[in-house]
Amino acid sequence: MQNFFSLLKREFRLFWSNKVLRLLFIGAPILYGVLLGYVYGKGKVTDLPIIIIDQDRSELSSKAIQMFEDNEVLHIASILYDQNNLSQIAIEKEATCVVIIPKDFEKMTLTKKYPEITTIVNTSNVLTANYASTAIQVCLGTMKAGVQIETLRKQGVPENLLASQYEPFKTTFIKKYNRSTNYMYFLWPGVLATVLQQVLLLGLALSFASEFENGTFKDLVKRCPSLLNLLAVKIIPYMIMSFGIWIIYWLFTLWFRLPFYENLLPLTFIAGIFVLSVSFIGILVSILVPSQLKATEILMVIATPSFILSGFTWPLSQMPQAVQAIANVIPLTHFLKAFRILIIENGSFSQTTKPIWNMVIIGIVCFVAAYIALHFKKKSVLKEA
Repeated sequence: MQNFFSLLKREFRLFWSNKVLRLLFIGAPILYGVLLGYVYGKGKVTDLPIIIIDQDRSELSSKAIQMFEDNEVLHIASILYDQNNLSQIAIEKEATCVVIIPKDFEKMTLTKKYPEITTIVNTSNVLTANYASTAIQVCLGTMKAGVQIETLRKQGVPENLLASQYEPFKTTFIKKYNRSTNYMYFLWPGVLATVLQQVLLLGLALSFASEFENGTFKDLVKRCPSLLNLLAVKIIPYMIMSFGIWIIYWLFTLWFRLPFYENLLPLTFIAGIFVLSVSFIGILVSILVPSQLKATEILMVIATPSFILSGFTWPLSQMPQAVQAIANVIPLTHFLKAFRILIIENGSFSQTTKPIWNMVIIGIVCFVAAYIALHFKKKSVLKEA
């Protein structure tokens, strides 16, 4: 046991002596946590610039403009009266939408000639385009209702019947979980989990590869003949440091006032399984590829697209079957699914059984493969001796 602890100390010393690895493993989660926390801290998009082209200049068009101005998502960057140099002005103002109110808009509305308000949406950024166009639709929809109700009132329809005459039935949309559609709640945790996976893979890519390159693997095998102990020596330090990063992440949720209070204990357990499965992937590649540079490159190829493939932002069901198969062998995919169930949707631990077992299977397969590969590496080293 004393020998085992001395090997753990040796592993920590090796980690601490590598300045680049130390900076990346400890610095990257903190830097990304703070930086992305402030990037998405506002949570939702507001004051998106739009351009209004008011060709009518009537009381009704003024009401529409006032409704746009009162909406928190929109900010009127400019009011024009013609379409001259529109494309140039839209680029200069960084306008997400251009709303064109036609000539004789009020007159045609009052005489029921069905005028058309045209909205040009800048979809170069899908997020801002969706927010702005939805806000404009809400404003114009409210205005339509007001005009219709006012017309019915003038026709002598009683006040208590106005709403039912205009709207034969009601529709209600109830938002659950992320009710404010806060982008911080949605994206920030997923990115931080991706960062944790990347630094783990980067650190463990060097675990055995550095021993092979530096010629110290033979001495390590002599000091620790048990392959299980050898794997444990390499993984336990990263498990301990990952738990430290997990606590830092939790402190970040307090700092940025994120309402992640429920199911933290079961999520921590699942995070432990996630770290183990990622660690065995890193260990396996580090054993099979005895070059530190090549092992790092291979694992970064796995880690870099993992967030995109995870189904966290784009539904996994909408991806080709081949891409889904690749995504399902990456632990991050299953961890983020469990995270969403427990933290965002306030589900129960029993509902995360499938993603947990998927991570366990990935970990077991990689562990067995790493054990077999290490056995042959040890055998070849002892033969040379």
